[in-house]
Amino acid sequence: MSVAFTREEDLEATAADLPDRPVSPHPNWVTAQGLAAIEAELASARAAYAAAQAKGSIEADRTAMARATRDLRYWSARRASAQLVEIAPDGRVRFGGAVTIEREDGRVQTWRIVGEDEADPAKGSVSHVSPLARALMGRRVGDEALAAGQTIEIVAVD
Repeated sequence: MSVAFTREEDLEATAADLPDRPVSPHPNWVTAQGLAAIEAELASARAAYAAAQAKGSIEADRTAMARATRDLRYWSARRASAQLVEIAPDGRVRFGGAVTIEREDGRVQTWRIVGEDEADPAKGSVSHVSPLARALMGRRVGDEALAAGQTIEIVAVD
C-alpha cells in the first residue's frame, strides 16, 4: 500500500490528548512566596484557557486548549491542596528556612527548604521531600547527617 493512502499521526490530535501533570502524594506545604507563585500560575492558566476558548473553534487549535486545560487542572489542584506553613525559627532546620552545610570535600552550600512547586536547586532551594531536606529537618548547628552517601555538617540555620 502506498504511503499516500495511510494516515500519519496527527500531531495536533496527539497534543490534544496530553496526560495530566502528576500531582505529588506528599503534603503540599508552601511558603508565602510559594503560595503567591501557585496563584500566579493559576491565573496564567486561566488566562491561557480563556484565550484558547476565545480563538473560536476548539478544533482549530486543539493543542492550545489541551495545554490550557491540563495546566488549569494541575494548578487548581495544587492551589486547593496548598498548606501555608509559617516559619517558626527555633534553631532547627525547618520548612521555609535556610540551612548552610559543609560537605566532606569542604564545599559549603546554603539551601532553603521549600514546597515542591517552588524548589529550584539551581537557585539554592530544595523541596521538603527531597532526600537532602529529609536528612536535615529537625537538626541543629553542629549536627551531622548522611546525604547522598556522604556525611554533611550543619554550620548555620536561618
